Amino acid sequence: MTVRVTRDPAAFAELVFPFLQRDPVLNTTILSNVSDRVRGLVDDPEPPVFVSVHNPAGEVLGAVIWTALRGINLSGLPTGLVPHVVDVLANAVPRARSVIGSADAARLFAEQYAVRTGRAFVPSERVRLHKLGTFVPQRAVGTPRLAEPADLDVLTPFFGAYRQEVGHAAEGAEADRRWLEQRTEHHRLWIWDCNGHLVALVGHQAPAFGAVRIGPVYTPPPYRGHGYASALTAHVTQTLSAAGNQVCLMTDLANPTSNKIYAAIGYEPLQDLVAYKFS
Repeated sequence: MTVRVTRDPAAFAELVFPFLQRDPVLNTTILSNVSDRVRGLVDDPEPPVFVSVHNPAGEVLGAVIWTALRGINLSGLPTGLVPHVVDVLANAVPRARSVIGSADAARLFAEQYAVRTGRAFVPSERVRLHKLGTFVPQRAVGTPRLAEPADLDVLTPFFGAYRQEVGHAAEGAEADRRWLEQRTEHHRLWIWDCNGHLVALVGHQAPAFGAVRIGPVYTPPPYRGHGYASALTAHVTQTLSAAGNQVCLMTDLANPTSNKIYAAIGYEPLQDLVAYKFS
C-alpha cells in the first residue's frame, strides 16, 4: 500500500473522484467538500489535508480529508485501511479537533490517533445518512423561493444562530454573510416566505456525479412548530429529484424530531456515522 498526501483540492479531485463517484451518495460529504474548495467557495483558516490510499498498481482504495472547520472525515475509507493513514494524519494534523466515519473505522482511528498524539477522545455525535425513497410532499402556510441578495440582512443572523445551535465553530457575521452570498449566487439557498417573513432556510450542495446533499436546514425558534422547514425541505427535495439527482441528507440521531420529519418526506436510512472529539 502507498499513501499520498496533498493540500491541493484540484489535484486530489483528479486523483480520487473516479473512485468516489462509484457511489456518489455514500461519498457525498467528501465529494461536496472537495468540490467546493476547487470552486473557491470555502475560506479555510488552515490549508486542508487530502489523503489517498493506493494499491501497488496505483489504484485508489480509499480517501480521507481533514479541514480545520470539520476535522477528519473517513467516510471514503474502508476500516481495514485505517492503520495506513493514522501516522500520516498524526504527523500532518496532530491537533485535529475530531474524526467522523463508520462506527468501526472512526473508533479504530480515534484509538490509534490518540496513542500517537498523546491525546484523549470521547464520542461526540452519531449521524445518519438518508437517501430519498418515495417522495411525499409536505404543506405549510407560505411559499418557497430561492434566496436573493436582499434577504441576506435577515439570513445572516439566522445562519449564525444555526452554527451555534449545531456546535459548529463560530466564524463571525462577515464569514457567515460571505457563505450565504456564495450559495445565493449559485442558486443553492432556499427560503420559506410566510406573509413577507423569512421563516426557514434550506441549502444544498452542488450536484456531484448525479447525487446532491441537502443542508443546512434551519428554522429560528420563534417560527418552529408550523411545518415551514419540512415543507421547504420537501420542495427542495422535489426540485432536485426532478432534475435527475439522487437526493440525500444527514441527520443528528440525537434529534428525533428531524429524523421523523425527513422520514415523512420519504427519506430512508442508508448509513450511520460516528464522530469522536479529541482533547
